[in-house]
Amino acid sequence: MLRFEIPGRDVLEISTLLLDYNGTIARDGQLIPELIERIKLLQEDLQVLVLTADTYGNVRSQCQPHGIEVRTFPSAGAARFKAEIAKSFGSGVCSLGNGFNDAEMFDASELSIAVLDDEGIWAGLVSHADILVKSPMDGLDLLLKKDRLRATLRT
Repeated sequence: MLRFEIPGRDVLEISTLLLDYNGTIARDGQLIPELIERIKLLQEDLQVLVLTADTYGNVRSQCQPHGIEVRTFPSAGAARFKAEIAKSFGSGVCSLGNGFNDAEMFDASELSIAVLDDEGIWAGLVSHADILVKSPMDGLDLLLKKDRLRATLRT
């Protein structure tokens, strides 16, 4: 579990990290190499899951060699599946995403981080997000370098 003491706010405790795959931690269906070490560090304190409809059909071969748990579901209704998974953990969920089908997952998460990277972002997602970052590396670094998150969320 990661614990963040945010000045002027309640303590934020995160136990689960949900990662959208395509457009968030993968570019054109390929896991972004710079993320692997960050994810491994976060796995020491968090349960980390990748959630995807697996558009390219290769998510398991990309993630499993690094010990990253994957949950797949049909493309139709992806938003609902992601939200249900987030809700199943109760509190302590942090999610990263970039697409239309991430909005409900964001609403069900304690902390939501929208990622604007090479594949773009659904503009409406920003209204569901707590934080907007310019890359998935920056999003994961908010969790790894706690003072960054504190500075962003303090009152």
